[in-house]
Amino acid sequence: MDLITEDQKQKLIANGWASLKAMQEDRSPPDHVPVVKLFCPWGIGIWLITEALPDQPDFLFGLCDLGTPELGYVSVEELLSVEGPGGLKIEQDRSFTPTMTLSAYADAARAAGRIIA
Repeated sequence: MDLITEDQKQKLIANGWASLKAMQEDRSPPDHVPVVKLFCPWGIGIWLITEALPDQPDFLFGLCDLGTPELGYVSVEELLSVEGPGGLKIEQDRSFTPTMTLSAYADAARAAGRIIA
């Protein structure tokens, strides 16, 4: 099962290019809206992903929560390698509809101590 659709992957890469361009121009990177929400169905683990590195699209950036929410990168390969009880895997929340930018989710997560999405 794919964690991310091809359309989502293309959006993540486009967001990565936009962020890279902004940094090259000494501007603040855009505050993207999450493209995808991933979660661990058997325990802690939520990822709100906004972009991928353009030259390494298997490295994703977003708000990650494995007990403490933080902004950072995660590897698709690493996520795919995680296996829970009964062979459960990390999944995409297909019902997720973002309502805020990543910084707003991060602020809310810091206040609550966890991602609320």
